[in-house]
Amino acid sequence: MSSYFWAQNKSNRPDLLCGQPADYLVEEKHFTTLVCFIVVLGGLLKMCLKNSEVTVLTILSLLGFVIGQMAYSSVEVHQIVYPLLRTSSFSLYSYFSPLIIFMVALDVDFYILKNMFWQVLLTGLISFSTASIILGYVVIKFNKASWDLQSCLLFSITLGITDPLRSVNSLKTIGISKMYIDLIRGESLIICSITSVFLGNFRGNGIRFSIFRDLHVGIGLSLDILGSIIFGYWCAKIIRCILADVFSNMLTNIILCFSMVYMTFYIVELLGMSGTLALVAVGLNLDSLTFKPKIEFVITKFLRIFSCVYEHLIYTFFGIVIGCGELDHYDFYTITFIVILFTTVNLVRLLTILLVSPILMHSSYEYNWRWGVVITWSGIKGVFNLLLAPDIYNLAEQKVEVPEMFILYVQVISLLTMGINSYVMTQSARKLDLCVLSLPRQMALQNATQHIQEIVQNTITLSKAEKILTNVNWTLVEDKTRIEYIPSSHVSHKDMKKESTTDEALIEEARLHVATIQMSSFEKQRNNGILEIEAARILIGAAKCYYSIQGKFMSIYDVSTYMRTRSWLMKFKTVLTFLEYRKEKIHFIPPESNAFLTFIFHIVFSEEFEYTGQIINLIYIYPMIIHLWPMARDLNVSALISINYYFMFLYVLESTLKIIILKRKYFRQYWNTLEFFILVIGIIDIFCVYFVKLRPDNLALIQLTVIMGYLRIIRFLPLFKIIVPILISIADVQIKKRLSLMYSITKGYIKSQEDAKLLIKQISIHESIYQKLYEILETNKQDAVKELGLIEHEGRDVVIALKTKQAIRNVIAKALKNLTFLCSRGIIDKHESTEINKVILLDSICIIPQPSWREIEKNSKLACFDYGDIICKGGEMPQGIYLIISGMAILYSLSPTFGIESSQRPDRKSRDMFTEFCTTGDIIGELNCLLKREIEYTVICETSLQACFISLEDLYEGFDAFWPSLEYKIWLKLALSTAYQYFESSLIDEDLSFQKCVMFNQAYVETLSSYNEMTIDNMTMKFVIIVYGSVIDTKTEEPYFAPCIIPTTCEQVQGTSDLSKLLIIQASELTQRNSNTNSTLVFKQPGDNITGRQKMR
Repeated sequence: MSSYFWAQNKSNRPDLLCGQPADYLVEEKHFTTLVCFIVVLGGLLKMCLKNSEVTVLTILSLLGFVIGQMAYSSVEVHQIVYPLLRTSSFSLYSYFSPLIIFMVALDVDFYILKNMFWQVLLTGLISFSTASIILGYVVIKFNKASWDLQSCLLFSITLGITDPLRSVNSLKTIGISKMYIDLIRGESLIICSITSVFLGNFRGNGIRFSIFRDLHVGIGLSLDILGSIIFGYWCAKIIRCILADVFSNMLTNIILCFSMVYMTFYIVELLGMSGTLALVAVGLNLDSLTFKPKIEFVITKFLRIFSCVYEHLIYTFFGIVIGCGELDHYDFYTITFIVILFTTVNLVRLLTILLVSPILMHSSYEYNWRWGVVITWSGIKGVFNLLLAPDIYNLAEQKVEVPEMFILYVQVISLLTMGINSYVMTQSARKLDLCVLSLPRQMALQNATQHIQEIVQNTITLSKAEKILTNVNWTLVEDKTRIEYIPSSHVSHKDMKKESTTDEALIEEARLHVATIQMSSFEKQRNNGILEIEAARILIGAAKCYYSIQGKFMSIYDVSTYMRTRSWLMKFKTVLTFLEYRKEKIHFIPPESNAFLTFIFHIVFSEEFEYTGQIINLIYIYPMIIHLWPMARDLNVSALISINYYFMFLYVLESTLKIIILKRKYFRQYWNTLEFFILVIGIIDIFCVYFVKLRPDNLALIQLTVIMGYLRIIRFLPLFKIIVPILISIADVQIKKRLSLMYSITKGYIKSQEDAKLLIKQISIHESIYQKLYEILETNKQDAVKELGLIEHEGRDVVIALKTKQAIRNVIAKALKNLTFLCSRGIIDKHESTEINKVILLDSICIIPQPSWREIEKNSKLACFDYGDIICKGGEMPQGIYLIISGMAILYSLSPTFGIESSQRPDRKSRDMFTEFCTTGDIIGELNCLLKREIEYTVICETSLQACFISLEDLYEGFDAFWPSLEYKIWLKLALSTAYQYFESSLIDEDLSFQKCVMFNQAYVETLSSYNEMTIDNMTMKFVIIVYGSVIDTKTEEPYFAPCIIPTTCEQVQGTSDLSKLLIIQASELTQRNSNTNSTLVFKQPGDNITGRQKMR
């Protein structure tokens, strides 16, 4: 079953690609020059004819035909092209096809193909079958050349292939759904794989059609397919491991990736399987998460360049092969037969789509007759048909007189389908409104365009303040940079006014946006080192699975397929724990006068006794093998009977000794019960053998004895108790892996929900739609938070290890980012950067000083709560703070007051209920302890919970003695949390991590008492956010209540509450320099009355 060219028989292997030898002494020269000329000419034609790739290929084919004619009549030209003519067809296929197959498979979305696998497989099989039968019949009926049946069928198989490279290129440029693009490409890959398997068997062993009746050939084909897929899967695993190294070199990775593609193809072919199918498996198992962003871009560019160059070479080479033949064989009927073939190819495609349409309509709610029309024209032929065309002549039993005709028909049909089918397919998609953007989609794009225009306008406003740009014609700049939403030419506007946008349509469109945002968030988290690659791959796969389900928002329970796996593992571990052998030592005091019982007691409870029983079971393996082997059993009947008596005696002795000591407790252990059952079966077996000797003519007794003999195999079941502890440890490891993966998945899902809420707010049109989306996303987020708490409670050690691993990845990512920055600024050169990249020392990274947690641990105690326990109740005075270690609690309260009396805010007459989940790392009661005020919420345990409790007295003693800056840091943490909770959209461009605010003072907290004033300076203060209390504008006396961003028109504020806290975000140096050039954006420096910040320092 071999298809590799090294093993081909020399007598069967064709010398020439076109089947015609040279009648002179050949001197191979200048062929490399010809190849370079074709590459350069193809590039120039592609540059001049950008939108007409078919024209380029047609010109190159005609050029090749002219060169072939010159070679036919000129020895000098024939010597140049002779290395091509002498190349075997499979060698040519092996040079060009691997890279193209890999590129096509890599571009197919694995998750979409996985969801539609059976539909794609059936479509491919039906297409392959119908093309082979109908095209074969047409060729036999209408071809006037004397082609035998085998040549006709091979020609129909070759011509029936749909080229995966060209079949969807025209659809990708007009915005067709990715699902249908992958459907067509998946079908093409299946047809290519099936064809390669069949032709591979022809090449290797010269299989003829009559042999296909044998069953072993079908089994061999199945093993070929299965082996190719398995080999491709493991090669993809190897490529992933190569690319997974954090400090790997980009150039090395690219070289290894390309070399692995060819090596995989050649090794699989060498093993007698399909290299094409193996590369399909490799490409499908690699996705965007496998590559780093830069490497993926470079590899994709290289693949496109090489595939384009290969395509130009292939069409030119086969043009040369056709031209090397005689022109006498080409007549008017050749053109007629080409038209017949072209018509038949499209009719076969139409018949295939009619047959598979019921399947596609059942699997996709979007599929209809219009999609069927478009897919009908997707049967485009290309390079794979050409590469396999020479095999028609080489593999056929009866050699035809003009082998070039096979290549001519395939090449002309491929060019016709590229030109005509591609054009008709594109126009059909446009005329049938398959490229039309729905009205909700247009509204979302228009809103996004307006948002971008606002950003551009803000940038222009800031740029006007720069001195170097004072002479710019800003009116012209604003005119040229104005962005207006203009729908594409293929967007239909008829019935636009009649179309009504219902809430369901808008929500459905928003759902698709949310799924896209989530997938982008997962990839970003993976690139930033927050999310593990396996977790990101599962999340993206789940998002793509639910993307096509109308009205379905993906929840954490939809993602949790591994939860079921974990549940199965837990049940499996429970069963193993139940089966685990435990030797319980009973309280047995033997009589002083009975030394025999004392001796037996020491024997039964010794380790040697257990080992002896296990060794006996192992030794019996050899007699059992002899018993199951008929020939050996007939030769050793008496010996087997004697050995059986001996082993049964040992079993009886073992059980007797245990029963003497354990008595009734013997049967409490399940393994002892099993051993006793085996003993009873063995005794019955002995009696059966004895009675057979007495009555050898009793057929029923003989049959029972045979059955009892086979039941001796149950004597090996006690050996399983040796394996049970090993299986338990393996199950524990797998459960921890699943917990770790599920924790990472849940964390990534929560972050994606936050990103989706933020971005949907930016492009939302109707407030009612935004509120519905917000409620859905918030509900899904709370479910994920609850699930996260359960995971943390179930596997605390796993969560700690995972957080440590994530912290290490974050540190490495930040170190590499800093290294890239230093290299880009010229501070270190590339060689030094490469060396530092290899030996990044984690201990050289600056560690942020933290409070002495030993003191905290000494002054704290561990508090444990069960499900339903109340940690603290609203209206009570705080006793201290709780730092949650594991578990989850729910916080119930009215909307927070932020230190404002109800009399001060007449606009807020009623307060809504507020619910929040608290998990590991959250702190309960810190604000009330800082203010020494009553608690405004009730916290109830949702799971068993452990928390570190620090009393109020110890906390304030720590403020004074150990951590003088801790109080300020708690206020800063609260202020940042409040600001991001209420003003995340305004602070999206700010990097306000707690560590940076502490180290670099990017944001700080100011304290204002009642009637104290503070001057606001917009030159140094970018945002002033009141996070607690209230203030008024001293100039206009307009009040501002927390939480609120104080507008830039306010120059000075005065506190109106007993305590007011303001978060001040400092402006960058660039913004300060810009502000110096425009007095309208400048405010005065802070006055001397601002002392809170200095005190906090």
